[in-house]
Amino acid sequence: MAALRTPAGILILCAVIAAALAMGTRNSFGLFLAPMTTALGWSASGFAFAIALQVLLNGVFQPICGNLADRYGARPVIMGGAALYGVGIAGMALSSDIALFTFFAGVVMGIAVSAAGMPIISATLTRLLPAEMRGRAVGLSTAGSSFGQFLVVPLAQLGINLAGWQGAMLLLAGLALLMVPLAIPMDDSAARRARGTAGDESATVALKRALSTPSFWCLFFGFFVCGMHVSFMGVHMPGFVASCHLPAYVGAGAISLIGLFNVVGSLAAGELSQRWQRRNLLVIIYASRGVVMTAFMLADKTTANVLIFSAFMGLLWLSTVPPTVALCARNFGTQWLATIFGLVFLGHQIGGFTGAFLGGFIFDRTGSYDLMWSISIAAAAFAALIHLPVRDPVLTPAKA
Repeated sequence: MAALRTPAGILILCAVIAAALAMGTRNSFGLFLAPMTTALGWSASGFAFAIALQVLLNGVFQPICGNLADRYGARPVIMGGAALYGVGIAGMALSSDIALFTFFAGVVMGIAVSAAGMPIISATLTRLLPAEMRGRAVGLSTAGSSFGQFLVVPLAQLGINLAGWQGAMLLLAGLALLMVPLAIPMDDSAARRARGTAGDESATVALKRALSTPSFWCLFFGFFVCGMHVSFMGVHMPGFVASCHLPAYVGAGAISLIGLFNVVGSLAAGELSQRWQRRNLLVIIYASRGVVMTAFMLADKTTANVLIFSAFMGLLWLSTVPPTVALCARNFGTQWLATIFGLVFLGHQIGGFTGAFLGGFIFDRTGSYDLMWSISIAAAAFAALIHLPVRDPVLTPAKA
């Protein structure tokens, strides 16, 4: 382990704030749908397609940006991504037609989110910190993402109320640029040199080794299920609440509670991933999702039950991230961790696209979300079982 150039506390604090800004700004875009489509005469589906394209391209570019971070350092990649964040959001604000908006919101932001998002930040912390601090640090960065949702989204709504949608979006662009200086402490050049000296494995060899390992595919398909759950509920929970004839504020409250309790769940998962076997922790998380969803489906759909369900799901929401990152590091080392975890994250984003699309498709065809809930419960059982054979080795000094 190369000596840290920045105190661990400052490194973690900068990473947490950067993750909060990254997630908070991108989760604010839904607030602009109504005012932008009304002012510019666009369709809601056109706006939604641009954001969906961003999600999909985020998955495609994540392993590419991860490989760049592994080769040339996380700091310049995160700084470049933060700069693209500012350009992309400003471009969205100044777009006069839907095609230009789709380019900035879908393509530019898809690349930006990949370069300056949670996967590379988490992989960088894992590479820089000693093994005994990694789970806690990744848990903090994951929790920071949810905290950003609570901090930035209300600020964006306040900005819309005070300065209009265009002024608020330009303010978000400026806020995103704060990630540039926050990336300064994330200098992993010494750690990368130490990895190369200890065992000079090329990216091609590392990828072949990972792709030929059953544990990689178990993590990939498990994270696919995570993405499917998160996207289905994140996109369709308000619609499901409306289909149950509950007030609209219940749907908004459900999303807020999920984010709030995700802070607790992510921190707990980070701590537990340092004490338990990470494989067993993932089995418990996915099995618990299935139990919670089953209980919710069997219960009366009252306001109280929706909010209780949201709180429990929040505890399990992104608690999968710290143990998944840790298992990638333990199985494949940290030299090419951002690349390999980027590929696992691609599975998450494909699952996210599937959950959002399939939920809408099923509702359009059946007028109900019941079948989608059943698929989600079955997928939770599948994810719990598929993690059972994952290797959870003890880190050797070379891999640590």
